[in-house]
Amino acid sequence: MNVSVADLAKMIDHSLLQPVLTDEAMERGLRIALDCNVASVCIKPYYLARCAQVLQGSSVAPSTVIGFPHGGHTTAVKVAEARQALADGGRELDMVINIGKALSGDWTYVQQDIAEVVKVSHDGGAIVKVIFENCCLTDEAKVRLCAICGEVNADFVKTSTGYGTGGATLDDIRLMRKHAPAHVQVKAAGGVRTLDALLEVRAAGATRCGATATVAILDEAKLRAKAEG
Repeated sequence: MNVSVADLAKMIDHSLLQPVLTDEAMERGLRIALDCNVASVCIKPYYLARCAQVLQGSSVAPSTVIGFPHGGHTTAVKVAEARQALADGGRELDMVINIGKALSGDWTYVQQDIAEVVKVSHDGGAIVKVIFENCCLTDEAKVRLCAICGEVNADFVKTSTGYGTGGATLDDIRLMRKHAPAHVQVKAAGGVRTLDALLEVRAAGATRCGATATVAILDEAKLRAKAEG
C-alpha cells in the first residue's frame, strides 16, 4: 500500500450525519472513531457538544456541518451555526456553499458567504472545509470556487455532501487539486466505501475523506498490510 494503516485512519472523517441515526447509534459511532483513531468525527450539530466531550483528550477532532445539506441558509444563519459549533467544542466545520448562487454566477455573494464563515471559524480556532456539491456544478464553477476558497483562506475544498445525486469522482478530485492553491487541501466525500477507493482518492490528491464505512476500510487495510508483510 505504501502507506500505514494509521496514516490511512488519519485521512478519515468518520461521518455520523444520517438523519435516522439515534443517539445510541451516534454513541457507537464515537467509540468506533476513538478505536480507529481517525482524523475527526463529523456529527449532526445537536450532538456536537457530546461528541467533543467523548473525544476530549484524544487526537480525534470533533466536527460538524454548516448550512447542511443544501447550502441555502442565509450567511447570518451560517455564521450563527459556526459560532454555536465553536461554543460546543467543534474544531473542524464543513460548510455548504450556496449552490443556487453559484449556479446563478453571483460570485460576490458566494465569496462573501464563505469568507464570513471562514473568518468566524478561524477566529475561534477551527478549520473550514468548503463543500461544493460537484454533481450540481460545471467544471468552470468548480475551478472558480477553488480560486475563491484560496482567496478567503479556507482550509479544504470538499467534493460533496454525500447527500446529492453524486459523490466524489477522481476527475473532480484531480480538478480541485490542480486549481486549489497549495495551502488548500482537498476532501473527498460520497461513495468512498472500500480501501481501494480510499487509496484512489489519495492518489488523486485528497488528504481527507468522509466515510461511514470506516471499520470495513481499515479492517481491509490491516489485512492487506499483514499480507504484504
